Amino acid sequence: MSLAPSLPELIARARADLRMGVPIVLRSATGTSVAIAAENLSNDRLISLASLGDVVLAITARRAETLKAPAYDNNIARFEVPKSATKEWIQAVASPEGDLATPMKGPFVSQRGGCAERHRAAIKLTKSARLLPAAILVDTSEALDLAAAHGLTIVPVEDASPYMALLAPLHDIIHARVPLAASEAGRVHVFRPDDGGEEHFAIEIGKPDRDAPVLARLHSACFTGDLFGSLKCDCGPQLHAALTHMGTNGSGVLLYLNQEGRGIGHANKMRAYALQDQGYDTVEANHRLGFEDDERDFRIGAAILKEMGFHSVNLMTNNPAKIARMQEQGIVVVHRVPLEVGKNSHNSAYLATKAKKSGHLL
Repeated sequence: MSLAPSLPELIARARADLRMGVPIVLRSATGTSVAIAAENLSNDRLISLASLGDVVLAITARRAETLKAPAYDNNIARFEVPKSATKEWIQAVASPEGDLATPMKGPFVSQRGGCAERHRAAIKLTKSARLLPAAILVDTSEALDLAAAHGLTIVPVEDASPYMALLAPLHDIIHARVPLAASEAGRVHVFRPDDGGEEHFAIEIGKPDRDAPVLARLHSACFTGDLFGSLKCDCGPQLHAALTHMGTNGSGVLLYLNQEGRGIGHANKMRAYALQDQGYDTVEANHRLGFEDDERDFRIGAAILKEMGFHSVNLMTNNPAKIARMQEQGIVVVHRVPLEVGKNSHNSAYLATKAKKSGHLL
């Protein structure tokens, strides 16, 4: 009998700890580090961490590029944190919120050489926790003793890093009939991943033939557009147009994927909106926050379709990346069905950026 948490459970626990501002321990073959998310750092915990050794701030290369600082570790950068630094200094480096007011934040002392895998793992965990991709780490041989004394979660980096690159298995937990405005023949499926991540949904209209291409839409959650009718994007109109089309067609499957803000989460999406108010486009805002253009994982959609018994689709999308990901995952895209709705004076620049920088067919 074993009551110990599995690797996915340890990762889920570490993700939750980081969201609450609790430190974790990262263990690798080259050493151990105590790590905490920069976003949720307190001055008391910073003082405690500084008493253990040299404090290092890890950020993404995208954020480092904004700061005009070198990233010597490929996709991340490591900065030495000055002894006099407060959490406010650290968070000002991690977040672009005050970049216009105080554009010069350096000079930074970048770490070069040595193992950066624990720092890279910390960034992956903060991203998966939907936090700013920035973490504070202190390398110390006392980390495992501290974990035992203070109940900190220990994450084995060599095992966790490749696991986090995999798609966690998804299971159809429950499904039930839900009459919809677009079609009374609606059924909602709830899919739950094994890694403790967000649940995703499939809205099945009618009784689609599993042996024929199904009319399908991969729709990423957008609470501002889908629920509140935001005019900053075209998400709400796309959602409702897709469901209406499926209702008229008599069958279809809309996958509602919990990947808010192109996969960066609600808070970071609002940070990106604030940056757009300063004149940056969608892609530029994501980069200033430390994210890539699009952090979504469309493998989730393919996995759900397979779980439901579908292997070919007529895909309602303007995004060629979705088509490519479906094909790579073994879902045959027979036809692309354009979905050009919702353009207005507030989102015209946003749609132009999607076409110019993200290759959307608009």
